[in-house]
Amino acid sequence: MRQIPRAALIVAAALAGAGTAQGQGFPSKQLRFVVPFAAGGTIDIIGRLLSPSMSKALGQQIVVEDRPGGGTVIATELVARAPADAHVILLMGPSYTINLFARKLPYDTERDFAAIARLAANPLLFSVHPSVPARTIKELVALARNKPGELTYATASPTGFQRLAAEQFKLLAKIDIVNVPYQGGGPASIAVMGGHTTINFGNVSEAAPYVANGRLRAIAVTSLERSDVMKDVPTVHESGYPGYEATNWFGAVTRVGAPKAAIDRLSAEFARALDTPEVKSGLTKSGLYNAYLNPERYDEFLRQQFRANEKTVKATGMRME
Repeated sequence: MRQIPRAALIVAAALAGAGTAQGQGFPSKQLRFVVPFAAGGTIDIIGRLLSPSMSKALGQQIVVEDRPGGGTVIATELVARAPADAHVILLMGPSYTINLFARKLPYDTERDFAAIARLAANPLLFSVHPSVPARTIKELVALARNKPGELTYATASPTGFQRLAAEQFKLLAKIDIVNVPYQGGGPASIAVMGGHTTINFGNVSEAAPYVANGRLRAIAVTSLERSDVMKDVPTVHESGYPGYEATNWFGAVTRVGAPKAAIDRLSAEFARALDTPEVKSGLTKSGLYNAYLNPERYDEFLRQQFRANEKTVKATGMRME
């Protein structure tokens, strides 16, 4: 999954040609990448990495628009109410497939959107302020058991993938730590650096710069293999909790009813941009990797995520009213 298969590139090229032939009028105006988190988070990073190359290829400017708030609902509703012409695109992550089971929504997630592409992925990271007396996941668990209900952990949203993965780890490790949600990974990291929360449980891409400059201490990553940008940081899997894995993914959807030719053109341009040297380098530096799926495969993936997350939300009791 770290590289686009050669066959996918061939399909992407074919789709680009098909999109041009069938949808000469697309795009006919400025495009918007709507991001449901604050600036500086992983989805914002991905959007800003992709937009220059895609703007040039599509012949229209792409604006990256951060719309945090409501646990990603504000941005998602904006796209659900946009014209069905594929010019307004939601860049999203797993919270998109979790929220409908954890809260009431002003839209139907499964019916109001059309899949464009899965784009990238990265593991999560347990990190703490350097003053916290824990350097390993076992020490962090021991600290939490000594102070049940006292330690807090920051996440990018109240019902996103980070929260879900943390709740799963809480069950596995038998600890009681309290979630403090923020409006993005950037604000969550800043809160831990400021001592407002104990633990940062977020994307490697968001925390890595602060680990590098010593403002956060990395404890463990959630992939089965170590992160390429944090090779010295052990995994949770190898730190006493075999089999634990949590990988965050990011993709693009638009309002349902958008022309298939427009969706196929966008998906092909996403695939092409992800394979450019500039974007490859930017992803790697941020601890991300290419996880492209075309519209059909991404739609299937999303439906699998809906079913899996429905079960997990029920098992953990995670809700936001």
